[in-house]
Amino acid sequence: MLKQKVIIRDISWLSFNSRVLQEAADETVPVRERIKFLGIFSNNLDEFFRVRVATLKRMIEVGDKANMHLEASPGMILEEIQEMVVEQQKEFNRIWNEILKELKREKIFLINERELTKAQQLFVTDYFNEEIRSNIVPLMIESIQAFPILSDKSIYLACKMSTKNKSIPQRFALVSVPTRRLNRFVILPSKENEHCIILLEDIIRFCLPHIFSYFGYDVFSAHIIKVTRDAEIDIDSDIATSLIQKLEKGLKNRKKGKPVRFIFDKEIDASLLAYLIKRMGLSGKDNLIPGGRIHNFKDFINFPEAVFSQKNTRKKAFLHPTLKNVNRVTDVILERDVLLSFPYHSYDSLTDLLREAAIDPDVKSIKVTCYRLASRSKIINALTNAVRNGKAVTVVIELRARFDEEANLEWKEELEEAGINVFIGVANLKVHAKICLIKKIVNGRTIHYGFVGTCNLNEQTAKIYSDHCLLTSNRFIMADVNKVFNYLEQPKTRLNLLRACKTLMVSPVNMRRQLVQLIDKEIKTAISKKPAAITLKLNSLSDELLITKLYEAAKAGVEIRMVIRGIFCMLTENKKFKIPVQAISIVDEYLEHARVMIFHNGGKEKVFITSADWMVRNLDHRIEVTCPIFEKDIQSELKDILQIQLSDNIKARKLDNALTNQYINPRNTKKVRSQVDTYNYLYRKLST
Repeated sequence: MLKQKVIIRDISWLSFNSRVLQEAADETVPVRERIKFLGIFSNNLDEFFRVRVATLKRMIEVGDKANMHLEASPGMILEEIQEMVVEQQKEFNRIWNEILKELKREKIFLINERELTKAQQLFVTDYFNEEIRSNIVPLMIESIQAFPILSDKSIYLACKMSTKNKSIPQRFALVSVPTRRLNRFVILPSKENEHCIILLEDIIRFCLPHIFSYFGYDVFSAHIIKVTRDAEIDIDSDIATSLIQKLEKGLKNRKKGKPVRFIFDKEIDASLLAYLIKRMGLSGKDNLIPGGRIHNFKDFINFPEAVFSQKNTRKKAFLHPTLKNVNRVTDVILERDVLLSFPYHSYDSLTDLLREAAIDPDVKSIKVTCYRLASRSKIINALTNAVRNGKAVTVVIELRARFDEEANLEWKEELEEAGINVFIGVANLKVHAKICLIKKIVNGRTIHYGFVGTCNLNEQTAKIYSDHCLLTSNRFIMADVNKVFNYLEQPKTRLNLLRACKTLMVSPVNMRRQLVQLIDKEIKTAISKKPAAITLKLNSLSDELLITKLYEAAKAGVEIRMVIRGIFCMLTENKKFKIPVQAISIVDEYLEHARVMIFHNGGKEKVFITSADWMVRNLDHRIEVTCPIFEKDIQSELKDILQIQLSDNIKARKLDNALTNQYINPRNTKKVRSQVDTYNYLYRKLST
């Protein structure tokens, strides 16, 4: 599993998903949240197969040239992936069975078509006739010459029909379960103080005789199958074709991508399974994974909340203390920097900043980057209002944000219709920076203010993603933000603008080099027997060059502490490290999305927030921004939050060479659950 220098990236990612599965297994977590974690695990795994497994399969087809940057051969990695996924699926099934028992204790019953009472049978039949029948089209697959292309976001009932007396030959059919149009969970009439729920596919199972009986069959069986397809979008090099046309073509082709995984109910009829595998052109190399009765478990993220007696007790976000009882966010930002930490601080402050700019007669222009937007974006409402008030509004929207391509194409059209200037990114570089620039002219003097953050401009995910956003009018920061936007508006001719940034680190022009310089300074300090330290909080750490520099630093005596949520390819255990490397991952109620870096710097600490993980894609193939934090109180706040996280002994797991994901147990020390303690730490500042 391990190579000498680093952990295989894809194996590390699967280890991260195991941590998600651990949350689902944790009996101290409310059962409704445990169900959601199973849904998150399932959704993560779908995307992993659609992207990473698909990429490895492509590499096998291309041959040796594509394997140069891998820690092992694609074939070996795929074999290990298959082994890990099968073991995870077993654990998933075990956890789900335990959760079903817990639901029963709470008098919540997820029942199937064989467990319905007579009253429920009548209800289900009526529901099928009124809601479902018109939304399904059974496919008699034996009579279809070209086997239908199965969507990788759908589940299908593979049906076998026969007769008790075997008077006519058996037949096979497929029914797509219409979960995109109908709720997958149907709450049934139940006894008092009980809740019975049936899945949409089980209603269809119950009503199979209504669908197929006219063929003369009286014995029916149906089992769920699911296909996962290659989701990578090929952007061809035809210069006569616009990026938008290429994306639209790529999105259509994605629906026909090669299958990279075929999951089926292990109870499926053997002859039907063999028939499906043959017709789909699959083989044993195509990740054929037997599973349980239920698939597309990602839908369980939306398991009905109404059936639980204990409602969600998530604490509400609160205004940043500096912004409490003020008339205008803008007035504060023009005087001092403010660091918003989501989901603890209210996201309203960010939208208020843009709303104020939209109606401020002194504001002349607003520029923002957008990677993933909320479906009903308040940010876009504010920007549209700004156009109506005569402001020049520019949005740089990244059309290639994976799985948000279609949504962002639609946003592009809507923004342009509203009169907003839209730029669609840079050739060969995704725009992942989270920046905003507002230009204001007061008494003939130009003032720039805005924000730099780790977060998407998405008020929906801000409720569940842990992020930081610096609201600032610092002229050095804003001067560089202005340079970045000027480059994004004319990327073919203005690359030197990025190189001219003096305060921000910007990928791909100088961030990698400056990070190496910062690490090298800590190494030099440690060699001279002086205190040296690096503290990192990232989503992912996989860049081999920077990992090698961290190895060098650890061997020199630099204290290294890390909080890494996802991919982590560094080997933390090495006898040559003078100070043991501390590396943890926190998986809890909120998704840890913030990125923070602290370098001891001879006692004059340098503190940064950034949109970039330490991955090749972020450092070499994206526009990313790393922003220094200058104000001492904000530096202290970030350091305090990181210290709380590094002290977590409830939801933190140790990141070791063997990928054990062992919890860091409190033993006799004070229990620290960092997300709860961070909320309390920031909330206390309201009264200080």
